[in-house]
Amino acid sequence: MARPPLLLIAAGGTGGHMFPAQALAEAMLARGWRVTLSTDARGARYAGGFPDAVRIAEVSAATFARGGLAAKLAVPLRILGGVAAAVGGMILDRPRVVVGFGGYPSIPALSAAWLLRVPRMIHEQNGVLGRVNAAFARRVNRVACGTSPTQMADGIASEFTGNPVRASVLERAGAGYIPPGDYPMGLLVIGGSQGARILSDVVPAAVAALPEEIRRNLSVSHQAREEDIDRVVAAYEAGGVAAEIAPFFNDIPRRLSECQLVISRAGASSVADISVIGRPAILVPYAAATANHQAANAKMLSSVQAAVVYPESQFTAAALTESLHAILTDPKGARQMAQAALGAGRADATDRLVALVETLARKEAP
Repeated sequence: MARPPLLLIAAGGTGGHMFPAQALAEAMLARGWRVTLSTDARGARYAGGFPDAVRIAEVSAATFARGGLAAKLAVPLRILGGVAAAVGGMILDRPRVVVGFGGYPSIPALSAAWLLRVPRMIHEQNGVLGRVNAAFARRVNRVACGTSPTQMADGIASEFTGNPVRASVLERAGAGYIPPGDYPMGLLVIGGSQGARILSDVVPAAVAALPEEIRRNLSVSHQAREEDIDRVVAAYEAGGVAAEIAPFFNDIPRRLSECQLVISRAGASSVADISVIGRPAILVPYAAATANHQAANAKMLSSVQAAVVYPESQFTAAALTESLHAILTDPKGARQMAQAALGAGRADATDRLVALVETLARKEAP
């Protein structure tokens, strides 16, 4: 009896890389494939959410972004060692398809697949190709993009599949939107731990400056860093605004589906969640993001008028108050923003990735 086909997934050790990799792994297991995750020791520590049936193959990988001079000089040798090990592994158990999700740990598997002419593809979560994906974009058979538009070099074809989202988000995909009005309204404020401070600096003051007839109807859910919580609570209380502040909310999909407006950073997963559920947004891209990729991510929603985007340098309380007032007093416009966000999303992102894998599996790689 023939063994089931093998999918080799290669990914780095950040949530942005690992979550879509996990979604694809779960879907391919359900279709009867074997799945191996190729990552480094750091990535293996982030692989706890993968199904037990996924084999974890640790490879030698390294990045030029960390360590001193000696560590940087050793990077090429470590990567070459990882490539050699990956080639040996593929000769022993040849994958039908190799999929890279970015990060330095994906270099060995993608390099080995290119050397052995194994069908291969990459998936880029952000609106700008990461360093590794950019290096391999011309050496793979397919480039899948989680964000649209994604900046590509001339001559590289890509397909917009979307970014896979959590099951809890899919359960609320396209949830009915209640536009703002003279009744209770929800405002959701979310930002990663690195980029949450500016939201805590600006949003409470902007909300407090709204007319009383809007403030009395607002209920704010605000994700803030632990060290900022006391001052954020005090700011909302001083403005007479009902607010719940916490370092992390476990039920973001519910809060997102029930709010009238979301203020958020523009991480790839946040943009995907907002688009799949379909909500108006005010986005503040994290200025320190590599290659300013959050600004590129935000274009997916701003280009269809689903979001207002503020560079950090322009994100002031006065400017935000103006945008909040404009959206919360325009039910028709807010509904149009919600519909536009929903139209930009890809709730079937995982299915689209599966289809690309199965198409590659039926072809010989050049």
